[in-house]
Amino acid sequence: MSTLDKSITIHRPSRMLQENKILLLWSLSICIVVVNATMLNVALLSLLSEMMLSSAKASWLLSSYNIVFAISTLSYSSLSDFISIKRLLTIGLILLSLGSFIMMIADHFYLLIIARILQALGAGAVPGLAMVYAGRYVEESRKGKYMAFIASATSFGFGLGPLLGGIITEFLGWRYMFTIAGSIILFLPLFHKMLTTEDLKTGKFDVVGGILTGASVTGVLLLISTHSTYILILSILSMVLWWRHIRTASHPFIKPILLKNDKFAKLLFMSFCAFIVHFSTLFLIPIMLSTLFHNEASTIGMKIFPGAIFSAIAAPFIGRIMNRVGNIRLILLGQLLLLVSTLLFFILATTTQLAIVISYIFMSIGFSFFTASIANEISGIFNKEDVGMGLGISQLIQLSGSAFGIALSAAVLVWRDHDLPEVRFQSIFIGLSILIICSLLVSTLYLRSKRQGFSK
Repeated sequence: MSTLDKSITIHRPSRMLQENKILLLWSLSICIVVVNATMLNVALLSLLSEMMLSSAKASWLLSSYNIVFAISTLSYSSLSDFISIKRLLTIGLILLSLGSFIMMIADHFYLLIIARILQALGAGAVPGLAMVYAGRYVEESRKGKYMAFIASATSFGFGLGPLLGGIITEFLGWRYMFTIAGSIILFLPLFHKMLTTEDLKTGKFDVVGGILTGASVTGVLLLISTHSTYILILSILSMVLWWRHIRTASHPFIKPILLKNDKFAKLLFMSFCAFIVHFSTLFLIPIMLSTLFHNEASTIGMKIFPGAIFSAIAAPFIGRIMNRVGNIRLILLGQLLLLVSTLLFFILATTTQLAIVISYIFMSIGFSFFTASIANEISGIFNKEDVGMGLGISQLIQLSGSAFGIALSAAVLVWRDHDLPEVRFQSIFIGLSILIICSLLVSTLYLRSKRQGFSK
């Protein structure tokens, strides 16, 4: 055996061990971020009562977080081209912890909004930079495992958040929920120790592009909830200015050439649909359990949690299956499971609580399959220079999809207010089923174009 072979044999296990440690740290951090985002849903009634807020004001605690989180995720991904992941993560974790501390002591609405926005500004660093790290530094043979664990940590957080939120709110009070997100600052020394020095290029951040992107997303969300003509005009104006700006800027917030990539556009559409479906369902489950079956907050969390457990159990297998059968088949499988889930919700969920639990288990597993494989597929269609922005755009679209899903579901519930609750929920789930079928059709087009690319 040559000296070079010995060196590879010695250093490869140590490198894999280091990657596994970082993967565990990223997964825990992402789980905490997702828990922080979802806990507030089940605590809103307590918060409304204590702070004497209207439901409209309370909804802005959720909407403002989602909007800022989406924009900050892409911003961190873009900034990582010329600022180190270590430095950006330091800024993010400090902002998240600071926002959490202010949430614990806030005594009026506007301070709550400021604190929630600070949380979102910091939280966006964690998923955004985790994907950038995977795209740049994880070997192709292990990338499937990495993406699978990140996706499962996300799904686990979606289930754990409502459970912890309900228990903490019931026994300690809603303010204590934010000690969980605040504790993430303890991970900072570990990240500093594990993340290596990077070779970075010089660049400039497109502040105007970021503002116009945020204004466009916010405008569309407000349009769904307000149906205002003025909001419609402002939204269209923002989008026109945004498109003109990114086409002429020297360092655009979003590169237009990436959006013109046909394969990428199809993957973005699939992501948007999947996140609408998943977050609409997460929004509706507590309302269904409360309205139809009169569940308390802590009980609602327990009904969502089994889906998170099954998703976590599936994590080790997702990476292996991905490496064996490829990303696109796993994308299709994930969407099929989402379709099975929405159909089960449509047919059975209004009749029994057990049907809700089982239906969400299918959705949680399918969502983990989908998010892991779609991220891996996107990281593979771009070169190293563009992978950070590509994954950032993907996460922006996904998070926008989650916000649109919640806003659309809420709008339908209000619009169909004259119907029986069962009919309102069923009408939403049949719509979500149709949306996933459309996404599956786009998936088949993507698979066909990919096969044609291989045959040339």
